Amino acid sequence: MTGPDVAVRPAAEADGAFFARVYASTREDEVARMGFGEEERAAFVAQQFAAQSAHYARCYGGASYGVVVVDGVDAGRLIVADLADEVLIVDVALLPAFRGRGVGTRLLAPLLAEADAAGRTVGIHVERFNPAQRLYKRLGFVAGDDDGVYRKMERPPAAAVLVADQPKTAW
Repeated sequence: MTGPDVAVRPAAEADGAFFARVYASTREDEVARMGFGEEERAAFVAQQFAAQSAHYARCYGGASYGVVVVDGVDAGRLIVADLADEVLIVDVALLPAFRGRGVGTRLLAPLLAEADAAGRTVGIHVERFNPAQRLYKRLGFVAGDDDGVYRKMERPPAAAVLVADQPKTAW
C-alpha cells in the first residue's frame, strides 16, 4: 500500500494539549456557526473537551490512547477500548491537513487485521453527518443503531480484509 507513513505511538501526559488541539479542529465548523467571539469559542471548546475526556476516562478507563504520527509529524489521536464483546474505536480524529489523504485507511488496517485474526468485531460510534462514514463502509463496517446524533457502525471479523505494510499495534 502506498501513501503516507502512518504509525501510532502511545500517548503521554504531555500530549494533552495536542489532543485538545485535535479535538478543537473537529469542532471548528460547528462552533463557528454559534456566533461566539474568539474567547467564548475557546472556552466552549475547552469545556467540551474536558467533558469528553472525563466521559472517556469514566466509561473506557482501560482504553489505549495513541498519537497518530504521519510522516514523522503528530497528526491526530486514536483511542481504542478492548471490551468483552468488541474492540471499540472510542475516538479517531486527525488534524485537517491530514484528512482525505488515505491516513485513516492506513491507520485502521492493522487494527482491523488484528481483530480479524482474533475473531473480534470492531465497533465505532459516528456522528450521523460525519463524512468518515464513507471510509468505514469501505473498510467493511455496516451501520447499526442510530440515536439521532450518533450511528453505531460495526465490522464483523474477516470482513474485507485489507493488506497493509504497517507494524502491528498493541490493542
